[in-house]
Parts: sequence; structure tokens; C-alpha cells
Amino acid sequence: MSTRYGSFPDARPRRLRTTPAMRRMVAETRLHPAELILPAFVREGVSEPVPLQSMPGVLQHTRDSLRKAAAEAVAAGIGGIMLFGVPEDAKKDAVGTPGTDPDGILQVAIRDVRAEVGDDLVIMSDLCLDEHTDHGHCGVLDAEGRIDNDATLERYAEMARAQADAGVHTVGPSGMMDGQVGVIREALDGAGYQDVSILAYTAKYASAFYGPFREAVGSSLKGDRKTYQQDPPNARESLRELELDLAEGADMVMVKPALPYLDILRRIADAVDVPVAAYQISGEYAMVESAAANGWIDRDRAIMETLTSIRRAGAGMILTYWATEVAQRLNRGE
Repeated sequence: MSTRYGSFPDARPRRLRTTPAMRRMVAETRLHPAELILPAFVREGVSEPVPLQSMPGVLQHTRDSLRKAAAEAVAAGIGGIMLFGVPEDAKKDAVGTPGTDPDGILQVAIRDVRAEVGDDLVIMSDLCLDEHTDHGHCGVLDAEGRIDNDATLERYAEMARAQADAGVHTVGPSGMMDGQVGVIREALDGAGYQDVSILAYTAKYASAFYGPFREAVGSSLKGDRKTYQQDPPNARESLRELELDLAEGADMVMVKPALPYLDILRRIADAVDVPVAAYQISGEYAMVESAAANGWIDRDRAIMETLTSIRRAGAGMILTYWATEVAQRLNRGE
């Protein structure tokens, strides 16, 4: 500390914050469109896109509007699109038959997007039964109404083959069943799909922030998923899940949700040498949009701040419903 003028400081970190150009030059963390992945919902049996009340700006797409969204994503330069199928309620059953039907809405959507954009966008698909079952759980239930882990794995293997047949680049097993990555890898390889990669939902927590997603996929869930998704107080457990997923052949790993679990994201990013993703989920999106709609926060700044925090915590890829919008803003230099 200088004594030339009393207690004025010699070190002045504010010098590196003086102008937008200076702040941009010394920024430690940057967002890039290619790091963003757009989750997208396609609903069977609708003639027009259906706006989601709990997620303003997000739609349940028709097949046509999904193709348009995929083309816009390519034009914006984002990295990938994660597809979720929403079948008609009458087609749902106890084992999630639409999830393996070649003409099920998710498989149809994969073919549509692949035909529209080819290999210009990484086409990803949710590999889980919850959208397709009449009970809304991520797996097959036993006689007592509990998740039958190993019976569910058999269905996941079928889903993996069906999605690969449709042309997917990457499958995203999100059900948190023990052994799911290994079974899916074996099923893909056995069907000749060695090049289809697996984005493992490695640390997926039983979160309160999934609420709006239930509307998005028309969930039939009764009860909760606490017996298979991770318990929020636990951190070390995520590292055990990580070790298992990598041993079973995961190509990429994910933390979900993002903002409430930045500490988990950091620990996983520090522990691996494979790409790490984080999913900024529906509740995170809805909080920002609803607060901004009430004039409580600056929407655009809040979006960029949340995404930057996720990137800073170690995510190389971010699934976010703002993916295309943010990519367009980044391309404009905003």
C-alpha cells in the first residue's frame, strides 16, 4: 500500500474493467454457439405448434416446425439438438411402446431432422421411457409398482437400436438406471452402430426444478423419481456414477440440473478427460422468464450470466432452451 497520498492503493484491478473492449479482451470465460445444444419437443397429432404456458417462448413442435427449428439451429451455428417425443396419450402403455416403435413420434422426428440437416447438426435423442409410459416413470414397473431396473435395461437396449435405425448421432440415456450405459453400448455395437455416441446423464438429481418439463412432455407421472434419480444432499455419489458411466463406455457426461449443482459440475469437470455437458433445465428457464416478465430482472443479461456461470464451472456444452437465441446474439457480437 502506497503512502504517497495517504492510503491510496498501488494495485488497481479496476484498470482492467474500464471499457467494454477492455473487459472483452481480458474475459476468462467465453460462450460460443457450437457449445450450445437446443432441447426440442415434438408432439404427435397436432397441426400447429403448441406454446407451453410454464415455459414462455418454448413450443411443442409439429413435425414441420421442428424441421424449421433444426434449420434455424444450423444457421445459428449451435452444436446440437436434443429431441424429446410426445406421443398421443392413447398410444402410451406400461412399457412405453411408442419409444421403440419405428413409427413412434421420436423416431419419426429423428428421421425428419436428419433429412433436413444431415450431419450439419449433432442430432441427439432422449433415451428414456417417461414420455412414452402411461404411468410416467422412466422404466418398467414390477407387480408392486416399483421400478424394475433390469427389465428397464432391456427396453433401453431396444430404444437405442430404434433411435440408431432412425439416424440419430448421439443417444442420451436419462433414466438413471444402474448399468444403462453399458447395456446401451452393447446394443448399439451389436447392431452395427459403433459410431453412435452416448451422452450419459451421469449426475441427474431428483430436483424440484423439473416442473415445467412435465407440461412439455405431457407427463403422466404420479409420485416421484427419488428411488432412481440422485438425492440432492449427495456429492460423492456423483463421482461414483461418473466412474461407472466411463467404465461402461460413455463418450460424454452430463450434470442435470445446472445452476443448483455447479459444485457437482466443477468436480466432474476436474475429474475427467471426456466432454462435459450441463442441462439448464425447465425450471431454471422459467424462473428467468417469469422474473423478467414482471420487470424484476434484466432478461438478456440474466440469460448470459447464467450461461456464463455454467460454462465457468466447467461445462464444455450446455443444453439450454435459449440455445438458438443466444447463438444469434453471439453471432451479432452482443
